[in-house]
Amino acid sequence: VQGKNMAESKRIAMRLAKEKGYIYINGYDHPHIMAGQGTLGLEIIEQVENIDAVVVPVGGGGLIAGVALAIKTLQPQVKIIGVESERCASFFKALKIGKPVNVEIEATLADGLAVPMVGYNAFETAKPLIDKMVVVEEKWIAIAILRLIELEKCVVEGAGAAGLAAILAGQLDELKGKKVVLNLCGGNIDTTILGRCLERGLAADGRLQKFSVTVSDRPGGISELCKLITSIGVSIKDILHERAWVTCDVFS
Repeated sequence: VQGKNMAESKRIAMRLAKEKGYIYINGYDHPHIMAGQGTLGLEIIEQVENIDAVVVPVGGGGLIAGVALAIKTLQPQVKIIGVESERCASFFKALKIGKPVNVEIEATLADGLAVPMVGYNAFETAKPLIDKMVVVEEKWIAIAILRLIELEKCVVEGAGAAGLAAILAGQLDELKGKKVVLNLCGGNIDTTILGRCLERGLAADGRLQKFSVTVSDRPGGISELCKLITSIGVSIKDILHERAWVTCDVFS
């Protein structure tokens, strides 16, 4: 596993292919890969009746290209909506400019979508078929991962949870009361990252709070604070007491 991001990894892979005679297969822009991903669209049509919209997470664009082509060919009235993280909105930028362009990507919970430039084949295939493109904030991806675990007992990586994130963020309110299919496309999340995502989700949800309070340094000062917190039904996750950087007085 080499390279800081997918663009760098791709360059390394292509160099290896040239040097050693390997076959390089683009994981999101090869026509056969897109055709394979399009079978997901066929499964949706087979398994769900009277669909109003399908929400697809977007990274390199191969998944939405295949799914959109399959669904629009069979049921052109179905809306196709793409979702990206604000930290890697390469497809959104490409639609704006009219062609794939390189974008600066930042660290994101949706690391599976972190493609700096969408594929040319994917872009040209998907562009005329997408009805709406949505860019979501990171906090909503964290909340979506949390909701899927809590309510659906389903572990989904950040990329796969992007569609639900857009709905929870209120960016697809026009779909209320309609039949919507979300693609939970990926559960490949590192366990330590999952733990952080859950905490971020709880914090964004207002269920995990952090605050600072000045208390008396005499014996029982922290105990009184804990009793007060207990009285309102709150559980303390972590507590750190500090003396050196308190500026009000030496007895706090």
